[in-house]
Amino acid sequence: MKAFRILAAGLAGLSLAAMAHAEGGAAAHPHEPEGGWPFDGITGQFDMPSVQRGYQVYREVCSSCHSMKLLSYRNLGEPGGPFYDADFPNPNDNPFVKALAADVEIQSPTPNEVGDYDFRPAMPADQFRSPYANVNAARAANNGAAPPDLSVIVKARHGGASYVYSLLSGYPQADAISQREVTPATVTTPASDNGTPDDPSDDVAEVSTPAETQTIIDVSKLHMGGHEAAEGDHGEPGVLIQPAGQYYNPFMAGDTTPQYEGDPRKAPPGGFLAMGPQLPPGRVTFADGTESTTEQMSHDVAQFLAWASEPKQITRKSLGLPVMIYLGILSILLWFSYKRIWRKVEH
Repeated sequence: MKAFRILAAGLAGLSLAAMAHAEGGAAAHPHEPEGGWPFDGITGQFDMPSVQRGYQVYREVCSSCHSMKLLSYRNLGEPGGPFYDADFPNPNDNPFVKALAADVEIQSPTPNEVGDYDFRPAMPADQFRSPYANVNAARAANNGAAPPDLSVIVKARHGGASYVYSLLSGYPQADAISQREVTPATVTTPASDNGTPDDPSDDVAEVSTPAETQTIIDVSKLHMGGHEAAEGDHGEPGVLIQPAGQYYNPFMAGDTTPQYEGDPRKAPPGGFLAMGPQLPPGRVTFADGTESTTEQMSHDVAQFLAWASEPKQITRKSLGLPVMIYLGILSILLWFSYKRIWRKVEH
């Protein structure tokens, strides 16, 4: 009976998952950049020039809205960090890290002689500056949606770095977005008799709604992981109405059915979020001369955030592989020792 209950519960869970998928809400599957991620696998390592460019993208673009409260500037110069220098084992002494920190002004945690809190250049020991004083201030500045902290965003999102890369590079292209005017509608509503019940001319009133400009997206021109979205079975490309103050992204979890003009069974995947496209080509000028395409900037900042989510990954992998080899050899020696010691004992 107990096994039957467990089986029934599992089947019920699968049914609910299938119903949820059928009702919409699924996002497009995140995809890796061409060639994959260099840090994947038991021997994978971060591409440090890419991580360095990713920090530049975060510093110049993302840090205006997103915090990274779990990181300090000194982490950038620690072993395994993007700006580590063996000549400065203590990252607080690393002149390049000092310069990166000093480029940011933070509020001093201690008051001055008159009790006020001054602003000063950051030091390597300081945490990354938060763009807002608190969560309420972040919500107020972003139409009620507080930007998430990015310290461990790669660990917190299904798909990891691929999700970040896909989201940032997955906004609709300009040729898929257009504007249209919605014709004003005239609505007839009951009105008062104005004290003349015998006069039918004042029994109704006509109210005109103002014209509205809508942002629409041609679903047939969407690109998801390099593949264009298929048109619906109704024969015409579907049109997605983008709500004011929101932006469509196929890799954002949500449900586009209410905003889709077409066969609801063919509504595009994804949803809407408050953050618009942030990485148009040329947004950042890389110091090493790398071309700053949308895909390149998305790739680099995703790799930087992957490093930030696990800054000790290089140390862990470099230590973990020898440890596993050692344990494997030790297991073999223990097995032969066991067979040797107990060879004359019947089991």
